[in-house]
Formats: sequence, C-alpha cells, structure tokens
Amino acid sequence: MAPQPVVTGLSPKEGPPGTRVIIRGEFLGTRVQDLIGLKICGSDCLLSAEWKSPNKIIARTGPAKGKGDIIVTTLSGGVGTSTVQFRAYHETIGPLKESAVWIEESPSQNFAWGRRTLAQSGLTQEDPLGLSIEGNEQKIPEDLRDLFPDACGDLSQENFSPAWFLLENHLATSFEDLKAGLSYLKRKVESQKEGQLSFLKSNAGSVIDQLDTLMNIRDKLQEDVKLHGNEPLNILEASIENSITESQKIFTDVLVRKEKADSTRSVLFALSRHKFLFCLPNSVDRRAKAGEYDIVVNDYSRAKNLFGKTEIPIFRKVLEEVDQRILSIRKQLHEKVVKMPQSVEQQKKLIKALTSLELQQSGTPIGDKLRNIDPAWDAIEARAKYLEATFRQTFEQHANKDAGPQEKSKSRDRDSSQAPSRVNFCEELCDIAASQLPDLWRLGQLYFTGELRGPHDPKPGDFKRIILNAIEKYCVYLRVAILIAADQRALRQSSGLNWPIGSASATHQFLPWIPQCLRYTRIAYATLITLDLPSEALDIIQKLIDEVRLFCFSIIFKRATDRCKKLGSQETWEMGVEEYPGATLLPGALEALLIETLDEVQSVCMQTESREGNLLEPQSDGQREVSQRLQEFLSAFSGVIEELAFHSHDEETPTHNVSQLLGFPNAQQPDSVAGGAGATVTWEQRMLCCLANFAYCNKSFFPKIGDIFVLYGYPLPTLAIETARYTVNQLFTNLLEEYVEHKGDPLVGTIEPSMYLGRFQWDHEMEIGQLRPYAHECCDNLVGVYSEIYSISPALLRPILESIVQTISEELARLMSCVQRFSFTGAIQAHVDIRLLRDALEGYVNETAKNYFMEALEAINPPLNAEQKRKADEILERVKGNMRLQLLCFGVKDP
Repeated sequence: MAPQPVVTGLSPKEGPPGTRVIIRGEFLGTRVQDLIGLKICGSDCLLSAEWKSPNKIIARTGPAKGKGDIIVTTLSGGVGTSTVQFRAYHETIGPLKESAVWIEESPSQNFAWGRRTLAQSGLTQEDPLGLSIEGNEQKIPEDLRDLFPDACGDLSQENFSPAWFLLENHLATSFEDLKAGLSYLKRKVESQKEGQLSFLKSNAGSVIDQLDTLMNIRDKLQEDVKLHGNEPLNILEASIENSITESQKIFTDVLVRKEKADSTRSVLFALSRHKFLFCLPNSVDRRAKAGEYDIVVNDYSRAKNLFGKTEIPIFRKVLEEVDQRILSIRKQLHEKVVKMPQSVEQQKKLIKALTSLELQQSGTPIGDKLRNIDPAWDAIEARAKYLEATFRQTFEQHANKDAGPQEKSKSRDRDSSQAPSRVNFCEELCDIAASQLPDLWRLGQLYFTGELRGPHDPKPGDFKRIILNAIEKYCVYLRVAILIAADQRALRQSSGLNWPIGSASATHQFLPWIPQCLRYTRIAYATLITLDLPSEALDIIQKLIDEVRLFCFSIIFKRATDRCKKLGSQETWEMGVEEYPGATLLPGALEALLIETLDEVQSVCMQTESREGNLLEPQSDGQREVSQRLQEFLSAFSGVIEELAFHSHDEETPTHNVSQLLGFPNAQQPDSVAGGAGATVTWEQRMLCCLANFAYCNKSFFPKIGDIFVLYGYPLPTLAIETARYTVNQLFTNLLEEYVEHKGDPLVGTIEPSMYLGRFQWDHEMEIGQLRPYAHECCDNLVGVYSEIYSISPALLRPILESIVQTISEELARLMSCVQRFSFTGAIQAHVDIRLLRDALEGYVNETAKNYFMEALEAINPPLNAEQKRKADEILERVKGNMRLQLLCFGVKDP
C-alpha cells in the first residue's frame, strides 16, 4: 500500500467555476489509471483532471462556492489530505463586464482559429467618497474573505460591506480625509434627493418620451397577448431555454474543438519533442545500410534509456518496431561477421556492434528470438575455415595445371627461367599464410583480452587447436609440393592430398627452384615469429623448414654428384700434384666443385636464420644426410676414376712386354704422359695415373675433404671419409690386379719358352760364366716395367713390382721343381740365375717371394757342393759387375 496523497501547493488559490488549477503535492498517483478521484471544494473534478506525474495534477474547478480542501484519491494510496485550500466564488456578469469562455494562465500560441485575448476595459468606477485611491494599492496582510465571509467590497452587490471597501481602497487614507469623504458622500446624497423634482422639470421631454415608449410597450404586449395568448412569458421562457440549449451546444462544440486542438497541439508537440524516437526505425535501417553501426548502437541505447520503461502506448509501439528492426540488423551483422574475406578491423567493428545490440536486447522476449552464442568466436571459426578453404583452393588451382596431358607436354618445352607450378604455389601459399594467419591470431588476441569478448567464457583450448590445425595444414601443403623425394604415399594417406605426378623432365626442372621455395617459407616463418605464437605452433613450421633445408642440401649435393660424374671429360692427364707424383689434376677439380657446392649450400640452406635449429646435431638426420651425400659424392668420384681406367678408349689395345727372344718388340715408352698437344696417353699410363689418383685419395685427399667440411662448420664426416677410403682401396686393389695381370702374365709367360729355347736341357753340361738369356730377358722386362712406373708415379713401384716379383718367383720355383736332374754346370747356372734375380729384386721381394726363391734353389738336384758354390759365387759377382747399370735401378730405396 502506497502512502496517502498529500496536496501541498495550489495555483491559483481562488477563482470562479472552470478555473484551471495546478495542483502539486506528493504521492498523487503512479500513473494515469491510479488517479480515481479529485474533489475541489467538495465538487467532483475528476473528469477534467490531467495526471502529469506523482507530484503534479492539472484540473478545472467545478460549480462550487466558498473555501474548501483539495482531496486526491488514488488506487495505491486511498483518500488523501490537503494542506492548502481553494476559494470558489461566482462572478456577477454586468452589461459592461467582458468575459471569455476560458482564460489560460500562461500565454498560449495564437492559432489562426484561436480566440484573441480581450483587452481590459477602460471604464473605472468613481470613488463614492470622492477621495483619491493613489497610495492605497497595498492590501492588508489578512485575507478579507476570512474577515468577511459573507460580504464583499462591490457597491453593486447586496452584501456590500463598508469595512471591506475601506480596507481594500483606503487602507492608507487618514482619518480626517475619511471624515471629509463622509461629508462629501452626505452632500451628494442630499443633492440627489433635492434634485429629483428639478431633474424631472429639466428633463420633461425625455420623461414624456419614456412614457410614450412604455405605452408602446404596453400596446405591443397586448398585441402579443392577442397573438400568443395569455402566457407570453412561457414562450419567452421556452425561447430562453432554447437559447440556453443552443448556446450550451455551441459552447460544448467550441470546448470539444478546443480539446481537439489541445490534443492536436499536444500530438504535434510530442512529435516535435520526441522526433528522435518516431524517426528511429527508419534511422537505424538507413544507418545500417550505410555501415554506421556505432551510430545505430548509440541511438538504440539512447532510446532504451529514455523510453525503455514508458507506459505510453504509442511509445511502446514505436519501441517494439525499433526492436524488430534491431533484431533484423543483428541477423545481418552476424551474416557479415562470418562472411569472408574482410579485414580484422572491419570484423572487429561488426562484432562490437553485434555484441552491444545483443546485450541491450538480452533478457527481453524479442532478444530471445535470436541468440548469437558468441559472435567473436564465430568470426574466429569463420576466418579459420576461410583460411583452410583458401589453402585448398590454391592447391587445387596449381595442382590442376600439372594434371592435364597438355600441361605435361608444355612442361617439356617450358623455359627454364619460367617458374614451375609448384614454385608458384609455394609463393602464393606463403603469402596467404603470412597475411591471413596474423589476422587470425590478432582476432583471437582481441577476443581473449576482452575487447571482443561477449557474455560467454572464452575458449583458449579450442583457439590453440585452430591455430595448430591451420599451421599443420599449411605445412602439409608445402610438404606435398616441395618434398617430392619424400614418402608421398604416406603423405597422401595422412592428408588426402596428392600433387599430380608429372614427367621426369618437369621434376628435373623443379629441383633447382627448391631453394627459392625455402626462401618463401622462411619469409612467411619470419612474419609468424613476430606474432608471439606459442612455441608448439612455431615448432611445426621449424620442423618443415628443417626438412626442406635438408632436402635442399640433398638436391644441391645430388646436382654436384651429377657434375662430379662428368669430371672424366675434363681429365687432361696432366700430373700436377706435388704431394703425390703421378696424381692428375682431377682431384683438384673435385675439390673446387666441392667448395663451390659447400658455398652454395651455406648460402642457401645451412646458414641458420631466426629460430631455426642446427641440422648438424650429433646423431641427427642432418648429420646422417650430410654423411650419406658426401659418401655418394666421393663414391661417384671413385667411379669416375674407375671409368677412366677401365672403360676409356675401349678401342685402344693395351701394349704388352713380350719376349724379345721370341721376336716381339717391347712396348714403346713415351717420355711423358702429356708431353705435347698431340701426345697420346697409353693404356698403361692411364692405369698408372688412375692408380696414383686412388692412392692419393686414400692417403691425403679424402682426409683433406674432411678438413674442408670442418672448415665450413660441419662435424668431421668420419664415416663418409672412411667409407670412401675403403671404396678407393678396393678399386685400387682391383686396378692393381688388372695392371699386374696385364704386365706380369706376359712377362712370366716368356720365362719358360726363353729358358728352353734351342732345346736346352738342365741335365746337359754347358758353358757357364754368364746369365742364361731368360734371366737377362726377365731383368730387362722388369727394368722396362720399372721405368714405366717410375716415369708416372714412383710411389707405385713397390705395390706393383712386389706382385710381379712374387709371380716370377713362383714361376721359377715351379720350373725348377719340374727339372728331374741338373748337370754339374747346369746346377751352377741355375743357382747363379735364381740368386741374381733374388738379389737384384731384394727391395721388392716379400716373404712369399722369398719362400718361392728359396724353394727354387732347394729344387736344384743334386744340391751344390762346396766347389760348385764357390764357382757360382765367382760367376755371380762377375755377372753383377757386368749388369750393374741394369741392377742399379732396383737398388734405389724408396724412390
């Protein structure tokens, strides 16, 4: 129950019936329907009451008279009280008194149909005491009506009170003046009494005219009686009543028109005053179409604050229409938020507007019709889906270029300077990632920092998953396009992506562009590093970059290996290695190629950039890749040397040192391998140069390769170096066997025919004192081989001659063991021949050869006695002296 209404103010405090009264107080009602009663001086004035607020009511007084309270009655507070009173009185309307139907307290606007304000009459009544009323404008403090309830100061009224008159008009007049005024009034009355007869005398004509008028009135009255009967007053009364009724209708009509005018004026005033609200529906639509959503939010918020709790039906109706328009705008905003592509700033603006509108409509029936769970999160998901769709669209666009048969044929004829589709795809994909991933990340940061957050809790785990998924997709697309040597089947099964397999020439054209693809990837990676992404996301890209760096390293080294395989065509057989005579300039060309390759690798992929790992960590894939590629590189070089030794100049026939005794000349021995422009390199010289190259690589060149790698910052590739050394050792052994077989077999094959030339037999007596021809021939042939090797690479003398000497000793042991019996001189001759060969070749005799020489001496049967040994020693010394020049070369230690 609300408090009782209390009237505490009134304006004006008196007036005739119909006076417009402004009533002020407290608890005068909560709304229009709450006011159920209003009495002023006991008269019911509810019909004319206009409730304005709980503190103000405007009404018109009824036909009451006298003083009385103002009683307000409300539903919530009941019958109220009043601390002020209103005095109602009736005015007497004289012939000279102007009156109006209504009088407004405040000046109102003059409309064309309104009543003009009447001017105050200029007729003033003379003072009956004949005194001036100047200086008597001040009223007494007390209300005269309280002193004289049933009197008034008007001389024309029946209840005229002299005291009221004097207090009202002569409050400041002195008593002497009042006495003089009384005397003046008495004289005036006396003069009027004495002057009546004289008045009639002086105005006789007028009196007669008046009498004539009265007679005419009497005659007219008699005629009216004859015409209308004996009751003419009834007709007059009826006419008066009819006039009163018509005048009441006219007044009512005027009053109704006034009320309509007031209503129209109020409506126009309300429309003018609340123009903002009535124009708001169209305004929000117009602003929304123009994209001025911040103005829409501000206008809607202002309308809700001003009219959100109003009970006025028209305002409620307009607000409902505005709510419907805002609901439609929210739908449009949500569609625009998730529509891509657009900038982050535009999305941010739309999300803020949508969130503000949703918050203002939350909790209302109209707001429940559309619930956007989280517009900012919807925008993040829309941007992530657009990014993934852009990735796939770009992939399909470029992959389809390599899919058709026309493109495959074009790829064969494509200019090498024109980038393949894979390269264009990598460039475009990296541009997309570098531009759209930062936008996605910034939008997420705005969401989690609260700038775009709605009423719901954020989802950090889901956003991290979105970022990781986008980066993983980005890396998968790059893997499929770049890592053509990877396991494409596994990639296809895991990602569902497959780049069409082009021709071998197209793949070959793409390989030189891989460093450019790595550069594109690194540029995008550097852009993403500045975003402060989580390490887990950056590690995904770092792993891809490491894989591409390794692949790039592999491609560059494979290209270098292919160039290495062509080094054989650059072999000039010019021996210029001081460290190892006989080695050609081919290892130097390999070294130059390797340094060039390492420089390219260092500038392209091995030099680490921002937040990239070291590919050469111990036991890492990078170290294994380096070792494998170097091993392939060196193995290819070994194959080049082998190719030069075995397969170059297949049409050339190797020369052989054959027996001069059998009629075959020894091979010619050129002075140098490349002695002139037209010099021909023989098979033996190539074999010796290749053997020297193998020995040089094994001894110092391959370890030097390892030092070069260490100089460039690589760990020492021990495994690759040792594997390469093992390979060249095997090739050296094979080539050595080939050369020894080529030189040793003909030489050994001539010993037996030369030994038994001319039907020679060991068991016959013979002249002794010189070497047998076979022994001379064997020494000469060995000197020829020695000279050939020494002219090319002295370091090869021992390994080659040891094998040949071992073969010769083995053959001598076989031949000696086949002789059944030696004669006396035959035993001495055989002993001298075998010992000479053994002593001359002592520097190149290994343990096996020593055993064979011993076996040959022991095969002489019967063994030599003391005389035979002495004779053999003498002959041996003499022969050595005669052959000192031939035997001198064999005596050089470590040539």
